[in-house]
Amino acid sequence: MKSITIVIPNFNGMRYLEGCLKSLTEQTDQDFEILMIDNGSDDGSVSWVREHYPAVRIRAYRRNTGFCKAVNAGIGLSRAKYVLLLNNDVVCDREMVAKLHQAIEQRPRAFSCGAKLLQMADPEKIDDAGDTYSALGWALARGKGAGREHFAKAEKVFACCAACAIYRRSMLEKTGVFDERHFAYLEDIDIGYRAQRFGFENWFIPDAVVYHAGSATSGSRHNAFKVRLAARNSVWLVKKNMPALQAALNLPFLAAGCLIKWIYFSRKGLGKEYAGGIRQGLAGMGRLEGPPAEQYLACWKLQPQLFRGVIEQLLETGKAS
Repeated sequence: MKSITIVIPNFNGMRYLEGCLKSLTEQTDQDFEILMIDNGSDDGSVSWVREHYPAVRIRAYRRNTGFCKAVNAGIGLSRAKYVLLLNNDVVCDREMVAKLHQAIEQRPRAFSCGAKLLQMADPEKIDDAGDTYSALGWALARGKGAGREHFAKAEKVFACCAACAIYRRSMLEKTGVFDERHFAYLEDIDIGYRAQRFGFENWFIPDAVVYHAGSATSGSRHNAFKVRLAARNSVWLVKKNMPALQAALNLPFLAAGCLIKWIYFSRKGLGKEYAGGIRQGLAGMGRLEGPPAEQYLACWKLQPQLFRGVIEQLLETGKAS
């Protein structure tokens, strides 16, 4: 049995799969199997992988079940010690698997270890160096647009970007897998948040590098589907991970965060979609459970991190603008 199962969710990713799979055959660490979960593709990608990469196991759905259900299926089919989630629109550096494997082996409290994502269109710029979350209710990719030489130190982060991250199976069995109600977007923040409530750690590993095209499935960085879904899920993140009193403490920040986001998306012609997602999130909160009482103390211990995140994110967005 291999130590790692690499799970690749795919939806009409034909134009990316050759680069992704070829880069995996060239890894210095080959202690892994590959499992592709296809979400109803009609571009011939399943038959192409079966012909050209017969060693890749495939689970094919008839329709798009969403990112969360796809990766959960891969986790369920794996029996390996670690599960490495990998987007289909990445090309991996030859040392990526080895670096993530080594990093999580060396850190017994690590729930996840994430790679440094560089922009495929401009490899001198960072796409993601670990994800932040704050009392504003924002989830942001660290370092987006910064030079690749930045963020050169391994460090704990709020969550790892699931475009390329390795997870420890024994801890997933305690935290639970990805929340399929999210369908897609912010599910990696949610599971990273949940892991911290259990006392686990998420690490950014800069020596593990992938080149990321980005938005391969949704089609663009900002679109109506993505904005509405992410807005809804941002509300659900709060309900699921903060006790009511903590949510009330953060409410002025959360309200300000929503207002700023609404102005931002309104300027892009997507304000209606963002507001609709927030309303949908609020309407669905009653069906969600908050954190269990035995984790309230752990939730409050994360509060300083949520406040620090406000400053970090405002500085980050200031640089980007």
